[in-house]
Amino acid sequence: MTDITHRHVTSRSGLRMHVAEAGEGPLVLLLHGFPECWYSWRHQLTALAEAGFHAVAPDQRGYARTGGPKETDQYTMLHLVGDAVGLIDALGAETAVVAGHDWGAPVAWATAQLRPDKVRGVIGLSVPHRPRASRPPVAAMRHVVGEGYYMVYFQRPDVPEAELDRDRAATFRRLLFAASGDAPDGLVPVVPDGGGFLDACPEPGRLPGWLTAEDIATYVAEYEESGFTGPLNWYRNLDRSWELTAAWHRAPITPPALYVAGDRDMVTMAPGAREAIDRLGDAVPDLRGTVWLPGAGHWTQQERPAETSAAMIDFIRGL
Repeated sequence: MTDITHRHVTSRSGLRMHVAEAGEGPLVLLLHGFPECWYSWRHQLTALAEAGFHAVAPDQRGYARTGGPKETDQYTMLHLVGDAVGLIDALGAETAVVAGHDWGAPVAWATAQLRPDKVRGVIGLSVPHRPRASRPPVAAMRHVVGEGYYMVYFQRPDVPEAELDRDRAATFRRLLFAASGDAPDGLVPVVPDGGGFLDACPEPGRLPGWLTAEDIATYVAEYEESGFTGPLNWYRNLDRSWELTAAWHRAPITPPALYVAGDRDMVTMAPGAREAIDRLGDAVPDLRGTVWLPGAGHWTQQERPAETSAAMIDFIRGL
């Protein structure tokens, strides 16, 4: 088994980032989502290394062993792309394949859009590229779904982190199961009146085969110093990021691209999602494939590690 090693690297953005890495060769940057960290890529780190690549999974801004600024406004998409591009440079690479899952996917797509000169290929897991909307996103979500929609709920100061930090083991256990393909009803991410986000995530009767008690304990340990405020600040900058990216409104993503998702993912099952995914090539003209993982839910690379790794390696080798 290939070893995964850890160190801190200072991105050219100025953020000192914890990275997990394995292998040697062309750089593949793996960007995790919410509420995760480098550990969500544990399977791909070794698979990519054994395929001849230098796989690097950072804890992104605000997360786990990286941590980040206390100021809420320091978590815009421009900051996140700056971290990714600055990490490519700090690792001594001219370019990289940039892969992202969940929140990491918009960062990967945006990195390819804003700095195509640094991106040899882009892989989005779960979340497809979504062209910039014509109006600020939070008001639009509030209008369509209401105050209970989780991204709107996450705008509240202090309340979401108080809930999620109260019992981190329960947070990871309930959320990772509820959004997986193993949950019988799937996650409807709407906070009930007078409740919290985790009220939409019931306790599992038992953990699915891809998720162990040791995995949950690892996530808890990784979040020991940072907690949830930094990760939640990504959501609190949705409107600010929308404002700052006006110069790239509807700009195409030109590097070669791959999209991978589970067919039981709440993202792909949302109203209009499949139609938008079918049109992904309109904004990503060099889209080289869409890979569907039957029965998989939101945690793509953890629920279906072998299939996800194989799809990524095939795409990268074809560049």
